[in-house]
Amino acid sequence: MTKIAVAKGDGIGPEIMDAVLGIFNAAGVPLEYEYVEMGKWVFDKGYSNGMTPEAQQTIETLGILYKGPMETPKGKGVKSVNVTARKTWNTYANKRVFQTLHGVDTVFSKAGIPIDVTVVRENIEDTYGGIEHMLTHDVALTRRFITRPGSEQVIRYAFEMAKKKGARRITCGHKANIMKITDGLFLEIFYSVAKEYPELKADDVIVDDLCMKLVTRPDLFDVVVLTNLQGDIVSDLCAGLVGGLGFAPSANIGDHICIFEAVHGTAPDIAGKNIANPTALLLSGIAMLRHLGLMEQAAIIENSLLYTLESGLHTGDFGDKSIPSANTTEFANAIVANLGKTPAHGAKAVMPNMPMTPTHFKLEKNPMLVSEEMAGEQIVGVDLFIESAEQPTEVANKLLAHTGSLFKLVTISNRGTQVWPKGSVFTNLINQYRCRFESLEEAPLTQVDILELYKKVMVDFKVCSLELLNMWDGKKAYSLAQGQ
Repeated sequence: MTKIAVAKGDGIGPEIMDAVLGIFNAAGVPLEYEYVEMGKWVFDKGYSNGMTPEAQQTIETLGILYKGPMETPKGKGVKSVNVTARKTWNTYANKRVFQTLHGVDTVFSKAGIPIDVTVVRENIEDTYGGIEHMLTHDVALTRRFITRPGSEQVIRYAFEMAKKKGARRITCGHKANIMKITDGLFLEIFYSVAKEYPELKADDVIVDDLCMKLVTRPDLFDVVVLTNLQGDIVSDLCAGLVGGLGFAPSANIGDHICIFEAVHGTAPDIAGKNIANPTALLLSGIAMLRHLGLMEQAAIIENSLLYTLESGLHTGDFGDKSIPSANTTEFANAIVANLGKTPAHGAKAVMPNMPMTPTHFKLEKNPMLVSEEMAGEQIVGVDLFIESAEQPTEVANKLLAHTGSLFKLVTISNRGTQVWPKGSVFTNLINQYRCRFESLEEAPLTQVDILELYKKVMVDFKVCSLELLNMWDGKKAYSLAQGQ
């Protein structure tokens, strides 16, 4: 019998977890549970990552974490335990399935438009690195990382999942029209991987257009893969299409450890009242059973849930208000009573169990994700980010005195918009400029050359940050300023 780690969570977490595990036990799910300490109350005991060392060791030993919603204390300078868990164990693919559920009325269900959209969100990178600095007293900076290996991991997972699902379409949501290097890299890898799956229709949509299309014709989409922040937003948008986060399961898939969780909040205002809706956590648990190969129990439980919803039984957050709502225990007991029954809509085929997926992995060192490096790497310049409240021409005159025989001052921008050598007096400025120095005739530079320029510029300005301007195979690996 496979053992998994279980963290009940905060707020309504313990009561909905107990309800779901009661359903699992009634259905004969062959799992053992080892409870681990995670969540707000663990933060309060002094563990800054929201989990005890014993919990981390247990999860890393067992390989599967089933968790309820968790709260991160506000104003204490600590990171979200949910994000920390996903990133620590490299659960790079966040899979969330959004389907029409009969008995859960929405605008689309009333219009007879069926929804079956799977969102795959990159789970590790992007702005969720949480690497932020104040460059000046007026200017905050966050770093956004999009990597080739990380993007390929999640995109390849999305294609494999789409193939197994029998999807008709896989779509990349992006903002590569603006973030040409970061989202551009993600989009490039999407189409590179797509070549290996000619049976799937692969296309892309700019994320704002994607959102509009999802709220007008969600039935046109099948599988959508996105970067982290955009995927987070689109996931919640899709949850709204099918009834809210109370019906949104979440699976965080990694090569070694996987996390299955409810993504809704802890709802402290109703905690302990036995009125919370356990559906999202149950759906996440059903996804976990399928991941482990427990196909028979997963289908039986899901069919029972669908049958229960069709019958009109509901908790207080949804359903026909003319029918009295059930509490958490009554809702779970109804699902248990309906085990073995088949819904009229969306019934899942009961298939035999597959061999259990191994969940125990032993690693001796951190996996290093590095793609094959392109030839011809060169440093051809530097962007120096300086603090100044002077006008662009005054800044440029001081910088031009430091170019020497190696550099030329190409452009100065402010909040991404060029203000020198040309610009507009109507461009509002803040007290931080990006000053781009390139080598004469794109001659290769060394880091020592960059440091010598840095030392010269710091005589006149505080240098807040710098970024090297790189080229590979003769292609510039840096963006232009707006208006350059």
